[in-house]
Amino acid sequence: MVATTLNPTQLHLLQMFSHLKDEQNLYELREVLHDYYCRKVEEESKLIWNEKGLSNEIMNEWLNTHIRTPYKQ
Repeated sequence: MVATTLNPTQLHLLQMFSHLKDEQNLYELREVLHDYYCRKVEEESKLIWNEKGLSNEIMNEWLNTHIRTPYKQ
């Protein structure tokens, strides 16, 4: 049997969950966590977008570019 050790974040979340009184509280906490991770994804996406020098013009060009590998017969 493999023992699993929880990290401090996991322990804290478990403690928070123990205080939930009903399904509505669970729903609200899920929404908060969802919003948090959405913000993190947006921030990281913006960093990557800027690092790669991407723009709307480049995206539109890619959308209209045929880049499939031709099949050999």
